[in-house]
Amino acid sequence: MLMARDTSRDETQKLHKKWLKHQTFMAELAQNKEWLDKIEKEGQRLMQEKPEMSALVKKKMEEIRECWQDLESTTQAKARQLFEANRADLLVQSYSSLDQRLEQLEGQLAYVDYGQDLTTVNKQLKKLQTMECQMEEWYIEVGELQAHAASIPQQGQVEKVSEKQAGVEMRIVRLIEPLKERRRILLASKEVHQVGRDLEDEILWIKEHLPVATSQEYGTSLQAVQQLMKKNQSLQRELQGHRGRVEDVLERAGVIASIRSPEADSIRAGMEQLHQLWEVLWTETEHRQLRLDVMYQAQQYYFDAGEVEAWLSEQELHMMNEETGKDEASTLQLLKKQLALQQTIEDYAETIGMLSQQCRQLLELRHPDCEQISKHQSQIDRLYVSLKDLAEERKSRLEQQYWLYQLNREVDELEQWIAEREVIASSTELGQDFEHVTILQEKFTEFAAETGSLGQERVTAVNQMVDELIDYGHTDAATIAEWKDGVNEAWADLLELMETRGQMLAASHQLHKFFSDCREVLAQIEDKQRRLPEVRACQGGTSNTSTLQRLMQTFEHDIQLLVTQIRQLQESAAQLRTVYAGEKAEAIAMQEHEVMQAWKELLVSCEDCRMQITTATDKLRFFGMVRDQLMWIDSIICQIGTGEKPSHLDMEQNKGK
Repeated sequence: MLMARDTSRDETQKLHKKWLKHQTFMAELAQNKEWLDKIEKEGQRLMQEKPEMSALVKKKMEEIRECWQDLESTTQAKARQLFEANRADLLVQSYSSLDQRLEQLEGQLAYVDYGQDLTTVNKQLKKLQTMECQMEEWYIEVGELQAHAASIPQQGQVEKVSEKQAGVEMRIVRLIEPLKERRRILLASKEVHQVGRDLEDEILWIKEHLPVATSQEYGTSLQAVQQLMKKNQSLQRELQGHRGRVEDVLERAGVIASIRSPEADSIRAGMEQLHQLWEVLWTETEHRQLRLDVMYQAQQYYFDAGEVEAWLSEQELHMMNEETGKDEASTLQLLKKQLALQQTIEDYAETIGMLSQQCRQLLELRHPDCEQISKHQSQIDRLYVSLKDLAEERKSRLEQQYWLYQLNREVDELEQWIAEREVIASSTELGQDFEHVTILQEKFTEFAAETGSLGQERVTAVNQMVDELIDYGHTDAATIAEWKDGVNEAWADLLELMETRGQMLAASHQLHKFFSDCREVLAQIEDKQRRLPEVRACQGGTSNTSTLQRLMQTFEHDIQLLVTQIRQLQESAAQLRTVYAGEKAEAIAMQEHEVMQAWKELLVSCEDCRMQITTATDKLRFFGMVRDQLMWIDSIICQIGTGEKPSHLDMEQNKGK
């Protein structure tokens, strides 16, 4: 505030300096206006955060605002006072000061320095930019001074100011072209130095990357090759991204190289070197990528081959397992696993084929290790063929063991079945009577038929299985042959037992049939014996001789039927006596004797009855003849008494009688 109110007229102090000093103060005041705005914002925020302090803050802000307004008005008043009081002198002093500065600038432009390198050129450009900025400021200042000069009221002062103004304006016009020329020259120099610097940078960049592109390291494993490939691909991407930069530098260098100047020769040499190095780097990178691709294929082959060999070796260990199962179920499970594993091995042929294709590709590319790769592939092929042979052998062993368990089960079941049938076939039960033995014989006949058909079928199936296993070359052929012999012997024993049982039942059937027939014949004989009294009773109950004769003939015919049965019994008894001995032979003889004794008694009784019937018949015939004769005599006597002559017919009838 004190500075703004200073109105002293110190003649020793130049008016122009005072004016400039006041202008500086006004500029500083304008800058501090932002600080005042900041204080007001802080005050507003403080009042919002702490409403209880609003009155105090608001009061302070009003005081600051009043002081600031007072300061601005005082400063502007002093400026007007300085300017109005000394306007002409100030303008003259301002033009004089500006003319001195223009003269200094003109002197600087007279000295030509194009710079020895990019740094000095940049410094010169920065200095030139400062000069141009000053020229713009001075041009603006001249405009302001012209506006102030137009408002000078006194004519003498106007001429003095106009003279200074004209000189300054002419000097400004003369400085415009030198400034432009200085800028053009400096920019051209900068471009030359910049292109040279860019060429050096690009050459250095290429030299830094060239050892990576020309490296002879290709990796000794798949992972190492993959890492090198990633690095080379990264380098290729970096080259592709850097290509535009190199082409831009070469293009700019080509423009400079087309100019005949000492600097163009060095640029031309640098451009040629950059172009050559860039082509070398690009070519080497592509060649390295091709070589890495080949090495990657080789390492990929070695990696895949290693995995294939490991897999084949692992499967070979499985194939060399001697386990064949403890029973049929476990063997079948192992066989299923083996078949699944064999299918996996068969499917693995595709992997072997792909590996072989990789080998052929490497051989076509003439890889340095092609001979070793070929030998490796041959070894893998042999391992695969050997594994398939081992798998087939293990499958054959498991199949043989499974078939052996199957055969063993069939043989055990068949022998068990034969043993069960032998129990039935070896039964000693021969029946208690004819009906019982008949039932036993019928059941045994069914049993024998069923056993014969089913047993023969099963024995044939087992023998066929045994023959097939022996023909196949089974390792346990001797044991299998023993099983076959045992089954056949058991089957032969069963057949023999069934035949013996059949014969025994047939003999028992014949024996019981003999006893049954004997009982039946005895019953018939007894029946005939019971009927004889009836025949005898008929003698006295009938007077017809023909009736007696028919009755006797019928009875004799019935007895005649028993003759065949008696003969059959005698034949059966004779056969049975050749079979049986001891008590059964005695029983047979006693039964036969009993039957024959009853038969003889029946025959005697029949003979007596026949004699009786014959006597009765003769008696009846005699009595009939006597009766007829008496009747005839009576008839004749009657005729004689009547005097009639007997007819010829009656006489004939009488003769006949």
